[in-house]
Amino acid sequence: MPINITMPALSPTMEEGNLAKWLVKEGDKVAPGDVIAEIETDKATMEVEAVDEGTVAKIVVPEGTEGVKVNALIAVLAAEGEDAGAAAKGGNGAAEAPKAAETLKQEPTETPKQEPAKAEAAKPEPAKAEKPQATPAANGHAAGERTFASPLARRIAKDAGIDIAAVTGSGPHGRVVKADVESAIAGGEAKAAPAEKAAPGAAPAAAVKPMSDEQVLKLFAEGSYELIPHDSMRKTIARRLVEAKSTIPHFYLTLDCELDALLALRAQLNAAAPVKKTDKGEVPAYKLSVNDLIIKAMALALRDVPTANVSWTETAMVQHKHADVGVAVSIPGGLITPIVRKADEKTLSVISNEMKDMAARARNKKLKPEEYQGGTTAVSNLGMFGIKDFSAVINPPHATILAVGAGEERAVVKNGEVKIATMMSVTLSTDHRAVDGALGAELLVAFKRHVENPMGMLV
Repeated sequence: MPINITMPALSPTMEEGNLAKWLVKEGDKVAPGDVIAEIETDKATMEVEAVDEGTVAKIVVPEGTEGVKVNALIAVLAAEGEDAGAAAKGGNGAAEAPKAAETLKQEPTETPKQEPAKAEAAKPEPAKAEKPQATPAANGHAAGERTFASPLARRIAKDAGIDIAAVTGSGPHGRVVKADVESAIAGGEAKAAPAEKAAPGAAPAAAVKPMSDEQVLKLFAEGSYELIPHDSMRKTIARRLVEAKSTIPHFYLTLDCELDALLALRAQLNAAAPVKKTDKGEVPAYKLSVNDLIIKAMALALRDVPTANVSWTETAMVQHKHADVGVAVSIPGGLITPIVRKADEKTLSVISNEMKDMAARARNKKLKPEEYQGGTTAVSNLGMFGIKDFSAVINPPHATILAVGAGEERAVVKNGEVKIATMMSVTLSTDHRAVDGALGAELLVAFKRHVENPMGMLV
């Protein structure tokens, strides 16, 4: 009797995996404990061992197939003394249903072709839905027919704005796999799915559609408000915030930094600032703020943890060679983020003077595009408002942003004794696609080290 080999559950939460590689071929004999395949999960690649003894009669799922469901049939073994050819044929009948229903992405089973006629008699609407199936599409699927694709392929296609139905599948039964989508993207063969073609899914979209202007205004008594039209800056901010929160998987990390050493060093440096003559008289050559030292500390942290100094793209990770730190500056009608280029290489006095100049020109809307576009990270400081901690929204193409709270005296325990220290809470928002939890924690610890040992920022 044929022995079915199914996709194993390699962890309690595993629902599907990628069949990365077969280590046996049809006709090979296997024994319990023999490694027969390599399976990729979202965390690791693991080896699969044979449980039964026999001959590999048929490999149902070819290597390289992605999104294979747990318990889906992947191969058939012929038992001891059984003809492999007969076992392969015998396994087909038993395996066909699992192969179609489990190996492919599990969705509601398609209605057999004979069924629409019955439904048509009882309900005239489905007859209209069947008409598009008569028109073949470029990829061999009938128009309006559901396209089988692995979850990974669907996700990549969605992120790239590719119409999955326009991609030709090379997997079992014409199933679209990761390689097919990547080829379509590289060759520019598939176009983004038109909004009109999403009609079957229009109901969920309508459920989350924002309220119209008329619907909002109806909630308030007439004469109780005035309308202030959005300017271009507010529209851009709104668009980018929606884009950031809907496309970037934010991950947050918070820790406390002691500021006493940094505040003492700042006071010493400001006291030692040389004097220069200006039209307004003699003024210090620089006057460092806490934010200036935070910018430098963040830049040095990225220098120390270069794998966090990145930007995400769909095809590659952009590894930056310098730390270009953007600083959120509030201006009338919104905010802007001027960038301190190569902040990891600049002195504190240069950073301080650059920020004062750019902040002043930002408030007068005199910044050049190259002064606020790009960058590798950003700092948003609300400490001057007394805000203790908050989470900032990442500004693409950045992969991180540091939210800085107020420095305040708190009771802390040192060597078993309660003492007073000036503490500051900071929260790092990361793009989890590029900077995961452990890497983000490493970056934040490096930042804390520079803040609490500020003398190191002078060398």
